Amino acid sequence: MNIKLILLTVMAPLAVTAQTPNFTISGKIGTLNKPAKIYIDYTSEGTGKTDSAVLVNGTFKFAGYVPGVAFARMTLSREGIKEKEIYGKGTGDVIYVNYGAENILIHSADSLYNAKWTGSKVHDEMLAFDKAVGPTVMSINHNANALLQSASPEQQKDTAYFKVLDKRVKALRALRGEKLLEFAKANPDSFFALQGLSESVSGYGTPAAVAEPIFSRLNEKLRLSYTGQTLYKLLSAHKVTAIGGNAPDFTQNDVNGKPVSLSAYKGKLVLVEFWASWCHPCREESPNLIKQYELYRDKGFEILSVSVDSDKGRWLEAIKKDGLTWTQVSDLKGWDNEARKLYGISGVPANFLVSKEGKIIGSHLRAEELNKKLAEVLK
Repeated sequence: MNIKLILLTVMAPLAVTAQTPNFTISGKIGTLNKPAKIYIDYTSEGTGKTDSAVLVNGTFKFAGYVPGVAFARMTLSREGIKEKEIYGKGTGDVIYVNYGAENILIHSADSLYNAKWTGSKVHDEMLAFDKAVGPTVMSINHNANALLQSASPEQQKDTAYFKVLDKRVKALRALRGEKLLEFAKANPDSFFALQGLSESVSGYGTPAAVAEPIFSRLNEKLRLSYTGQTLYKLLSAHKVTAIGGNAPDFTQNDVNGKPVSLSAYKGKLVLVEFWASWCHPCREESPNLIKQYELYRDKGFEILSVSVDSDKGRWLEAIKKDGLTWTQVSDLKGWDNEARKLYGISGVPANFLVSKEGKIIGSHLRAEELNKKLAEVLK
């Protein structure tokens, strides 16, 4: 069993033009050699890149250009297989970090996850931010899954043990959600106030009415930055997709190239589910969606899944592997998916529950929250 999380930032590939490198990340992780590889996926101000390096006696180096603060996912695979770490059991050697135009050194005797960073003021500010608001959702998930894997055989069969751990995870996540807004209010000149407010809106469903006054008090440079304007657009989209409003209609092609519109579902309760083949938390939710679909489809419940994939082959493979039998659509534009932009989705998984009359009656419903809502509406 893996603890489920909402992916707060999507590490989708983005195009980047050639620039003179302005950052380096040099590191040493033990004495690892080939086939061990380290990977980095980073985005900054709307551009991004993916890179990799083979470890030689534990050493590696990356160099690149970032126009502002970067958000990166770094992955270490001793087998040289990135996907196993990212899409494994939730305990892969994967970290999510921020840095800037800096010369950075990282060092660890055993893993990327335990590596110490020096030479990055941005990274130090990130650590101070996380100390103030609590561990990231990714860190909470990683640690919870590590506990599950180290549990005794008796504990792994004990549903009470899972419930206690799940309660702890939810409490940590809820506490971080509360602290994010506090930090944003108290630190209007900090980039992490903007990042924290963005996380609060996209990951915790903070209403635009609550977030907008905080956003307006951030300094002008932050508000006019790419991240600031992205949040501004997200808040505008959230007004359109607020609970009680009409669900915006869209049309995209299904797996056979046939156009499907959300408006065609009028008269049924429909879950508009945004996901991707490369999104591990999305696919963790698949068994529960299958169960709910089988339970309620005869009562007028439907699911319309919208993929933000760009590779049709991987999209189709994921549908088949997960056993998803409801309608799947995508424009195969990746993160530029038009429905994604229309609904202001800043990370997947994400969803909206639409009534028979076409009104949004729920959003960002996962696992038991979704199950309870469906039982309430379809009782």
